[in-house]
Amino acid sequence: MAHVTDLQSKYSKLAQEYSKLRAQNQVLKKAVVDEQATSVSLKEQLKQRDQSLRKQEQEMDSLSFRNQQLAKRVELLQEELAVSEAKGRKGKSKGDSPSQHGLETKSVFDEDLQKKIEENERLHIQFYEADEQHRRQEAELKARLQELEKESKQHQAAVDGLSAKYTDTIERLQNDKARLEVKTQTLEREAKECRVRTEECQQQLKRCQSELNRQVKQSSSVIQEKVPFNDTKYGDYNSLNVPPHNRKHQLKARDVVGQALSFLQDLVAALLNFHSYTEQRVHIYPRDSSIEPISPLNQKFSQYLHENAAYVRPLEDSFMQLHQSITEDTVTVLETVVKLKSFAEHFSLYTHFLKKLLPYQLKSLEEECEAPLCTAALTAKNQELQRDMKRVTSVFDKLQNYINILALLSVRQDALPQSSISAVFTQLAACLHSLYDAIKEMSKHYNQKASLEQELPTITQKLCTTSECLLGSLASLTSSTGKIATFFSNNLDFFTSPGYSPRGTTATLNPLQAENMLANKKKAAAYIHAITKPRPQSVPYREALSNRRILTSSTESREGLSQQPSSQKLTVCSSPLPVGLLQVQQSQEKIARLEQEKEHWLLEAQLGKVRLEKENQRITDLEAQLAEVLGRSPNSQAAPASSIAQSHEEAEREQKAGGKEATLCTSLVGMLCTTPTVEHVGDEESREQLIKTHYMARVGELTTQLQISDSKAVHFHSEN
Repeated sequence: MAHVTDLQSKYSKLAQEYSKLRAQNQVLKKAVVDEQATSVSLKEQLKQRDQSLRKQEQEMDSLSFRNQQLAKRVELLQEELAVSEAKGRKGKSKGDSPSQHGLETKSVFDEDLQKKIEENERLHIQFYEADEQHRRQEAELKARLQELEKESKQHQAAVDGLSAKYTDTIERLQNDKARLEVKTQTLEREAKECRVRTEECQQQLKRCQSELNRQVKQSSSVIQEKVPFNDTKYGDYNSLNVPPHNRKHQLKARDVVGQALSFLQDLVAALLNFHSYTEQRVHIYPRDSSIEPISPLNQKFSQYLHENAAYVRPLEDSFMQLHQSITEDTVTVLETVVKLKSFAEHFSLYTHFLKKLLPYQLKSLEEECEAPLCTAALTAKNQELQRDMKRVTSVFDKLQNYINILALLSVRQDALPQSSISAVFTQLAACLHSLYDAIKEMSKHYNQKASLEQELPTITQKLCTTSECLLGSLASLTSSTGKIATFFSNNLDFFTSPGYSPRGTTATLNPLQAENMLANKKKAAAYIHAITKPRPQSVPYREALSNRRILTSSTESREGLSQQPSSQKLTVCSSPLPVGLLQVQQSQEKIARLEQEKEHWLLEAQLGKVRLEKENQRITDLEAQLAEVLGRSPNSQAAPASSIAQSHEEAEREQKAGGKEATLCTSLVGMLCTTPTVEHVGDEESREQLIKTHYMARVGELTTQLQISDSKAVHFHSEN
């Protein structure tokens, strides 16, 4: 359904983008149409301008022609004027009237000529201005036309690109639409099926509710009639009940303690290395013991550091004993974990050891500061290390207090209220984080101090190597404390939760209740074993009837033979009928003996198979123990060897006991009765887990095939 929702959201987004682009395309198309109309109108205006220009050119030609005519006429008039003037000079003597007439005529021609000249000049000016204006308009229109053509090409390219883009988008959206339609149809079918199943489930729910109501009424009536006293109703009475055994809590407790043991082993190894390399450094710096004797303070400090294994290793040993004491057949709560007290005592001893080392550590650092080559930076780092040592010791002291409080509950059940246990575990987790921070700071300051010491001119290779080893031990110590703090914080809910308590209460569990709980568990296991004991195989009814007839006839024949006299018995034995009965009887006895031997050897074979399985299991356990022994240090090989010998002896005793039980079970016909142990319960759980894993894998395969078929159907529909 989430995938369909994503597809629908994508489809809606694509539809919105498509509508936006479509609107933009319409706007662009309208702009292109407007530009095209503008271009057409400009072309028409250009044509009109050309027509007007042609008209003006024609007018100009006509005016020039008229001007030429007028010029010729002026020339003619001038010639006539010259002729008239000549005639005037000749005829002056003839009188004044002709001269006056000539002057008037000349003045008329001059005025007419002047008007023509002015008109011609005005026409020339108008023609020039019209020509210039026409050229300017033509240039502007051509530039505008080029711009419009360029814009038209750009708009056409944009329209083509958008059309191609919209075509691809439309095709993709159509494909998505087809897939979504197929998916919608599939979902509709599934919705119909879900509605049908929902109706069935509602009907089934109604039936279950009616059945539950009936059972509730019946149970209520039974409780009212048969239960006169309900001890779980009152907390005081319920606290006296024995709580049920919690196997999951035991397995979880063993797993958690096992993880804590591995982290503690890393911490112990890091502490041993840290103290050992600190002892080596005391012998090297500020005075080298191979050249000159070290100070009495450092001698005493080295002597105490040499004893670190006696305080550190018991931490691992006591916690390992605590881990070994937690099994599936025990009850693990603070009130019953007795081995925690031993671990708390050894942790207290180690804390006192750190307190004893602290003043010598501080004085040793002050002695390093008093060395002649000690710089101010080294002195500052030594002072920071002194503060770090004090902080680490105080944090270990806090841890000791909280661990002693938790361990005190195994000695005195009323030492701590149940409501305060969670607060103690929370404070313990906070102290572990504080320890990690303190050791981290100390490691950082040691690292800075080592880098400053390497710059000294008198540093030796031995001191450099020891400092590197000391820094490595501090790094491992930081890592192990960080892992422990993280592990404890992650499992804080398990530590603070009550693992065992009577139903309906949060009361604590005392050791007496734990013993009763384990006794009840054993009784329940024995009862289940008794009622699940397999029955011996029975003989079929028809076969039993036939065997009874044969036995009855043989018994009757035997009684008849025994009642006859000895003389007659010899004569009768010579007859064929008694001889046949005797052979049948012998054959039946032989068959009975063979059946008994067959049953005996079948039992022997089954017993041998069981012994072989036990021997293989014992060999596997011995190999695992041998591998653990080889992986440990030589000092701790004595305990595993004794444990191997003890396990070997126990296996032999179990084998002998098994042989005795096998001899006692020979009366069973073809069956071997063996006592079910915890291993059988583990086999049943492993078998159930295997069946569950198989069905889950099969469901996963069918789901994958269904998804592949759906995808193929969608692809096929989109192709069609």
